[in-house]
Amino acid sequence: MQLTRFFRDGRGTAAVEFAFVAPLMILLYCGLAELTQGMMADRRASHVASTIGDLVAQETQVKQSDMDDVFKVGQAVIAPFPAGTLSMRVTSVVANSSGTPQVSWSKSSGSALTALAAGATVSGLPTGLIAANESVVMAEVRYTYTSALQKALPSTLTFNEKYYLKPRKGSQVIWSTG
Repeated sequence: MQLTRFFRDGRGTAAVEFAFVAPLMILLYCGLAELTQGMMADRRASHVASTIGDLVAQETQVKQSDMDDVFKVGQAVIAPFPAGTLSMRVTSVVANSSGTPQVSWSKSSGSALTALAAGATVSGLPTGLIAANESVVMAEVRYTYTSALQKALPSTLTFNEKYYLKPRKGSQVIWSTG
């Protein structure tokens, strides 16, 4: 009789069900939080690329101190994520008289992206982006994101973003050495 009463007693059922479901729900919550952080880092990297490209495209000429300021803005935009793995490159691409896109000047910040050599041919531009004797500002960002928890996203994610912007105040953004 005591044994049948024990099996019919349902007072601990909710606690047992919670013990089975809680770890799964906590893991799901943490995984979604990590995924959301990764998506936010991707959006920030994209925003950095568009911002630095837009800042340069608004000028008629830039010099090294201007580019240093632009790269500082890029580091501020990536916040609250750490800027240690952020690499940025801004390149002025000019199509020569035959329509071949070439590097006019290129500047970079960070270790993952280096400046392109002046006069180098640029490949991978979208078709029809620039015609002969036109130019475009190409802004590139590479950001490596490492999750804080490293459970749902155990390895690092590298985000590569590239934006093309036409110069706003002239036909080309000129590099000034002075």
